[in-house]
Amino acid sequence: MKKQSNEQFKTMIGGQALIEGIMMLGPDKSAVVVRTKDGLQKKIEERKKPSPGFSFKKLPFIRGLFNFWTSMKIGVSAMMYSADFMIEEETSETQENPSKLDQWLEEKLSTGAFTTLAVVLGICLSVGLFVVLPSFIGSFIERWIPNELVHNLVEGMIRVVILVGYMFLMSRMKDMKRVFAYHGAEHKTIRCYEARLPLTVENVRNQTRLHPRCGTSFLFVVVFLSILVFSVASILLEPITPTFDSGILNALVRVGLKLVLLPLVVGIAYEINRLVGRHDNWFTRAISAPGMWLQYITTNEPDDSMIEVGIAALSAVIPEEEGTDLW
Repeated sequence: MKKQSNEQFKTMIGGQALIEGIMMLGPDKSAVVVRTKDGLQKKIEERKKPSPGFSFKKLPFIRGLFNFWTSMKIGVSAMMYSADFMIEEETSETQENPSKLDQWLEEKLSTGAFTTLAVVLGICLSVGLFVVLPSFIGSFIERWIPNELVHNLVEGMIRVVILVGYMFLMSRMKDMKRVFAYHGAEHKTIRCYEARLPLTVENVRNQTRLHPRCGTSFLFVVVFLSILVFSVASILLEPITPTFDSGILNALVRVGLKLVLLPLVVGIAYEINRLVGRHDNWFTRAISAPGMWLQYITTNEPDDSMIEVGIAALSAVIPEEEGTDLW
């Protein structure tokens, strides 16, 4: 009976790997823990609680957009916080007095406006890489694939190849290998907490480094859903979609259509993420399987010092009232 209870508990606490650190996001607090040469550095902040009444932001398929934006802002801010320590350590080793440029960058990196700009640029980069680029590549092969459904499926496969290739290349970078190890520590720590085991290095070490609510899985679901949504939409809207003699203009129309539909894709992906995070059965395991496989690329086995960072970050955001973080 106890084993069944452990398997049913799913927490809403999520996290993100940083540069030599981990960020954990709980229902009431967010915590960033970074390992430096002086020990563990922590930043704990209270989260603004949502109003108990009705809110447009809580509606299904819409809440995902707002939660995605909030998570991105918190994640970018945490990444900048961890990067500051690495910059300070490197600067202290090379020069005692930082330049005016270094001082200006340090000041600007801590502002909310810069964080918002970084989030916007990050989203634009992702959209360009996984939506715009595959669409333009697909426009070059359109002449050989007259069937619209087949064309969208081929374009979708290009999108998957770009995603997997991007993740693989990232995993081969020396610095990213440590970030991906912290990613594994984040997952292992959450798994240990969901198993209702004491948060010790030994218990965390024995957990799997894969988790169904991972951002990697979410991104894969977005890419896969885009294949389905874009295919159906392009077929339904084909009679009223303008066509031009110029292949470039036709490609721009296709890109514009996909950008309009992208918020819908993100909203659906968020609801699927909630589903697989809340339930554990054959259906949710089948849905999350491809994203879990991709985590073999985006996570590495952590060492004990990384696990200690994960434990410190998670412990800081566990709510005082037991069970209030149930997903």
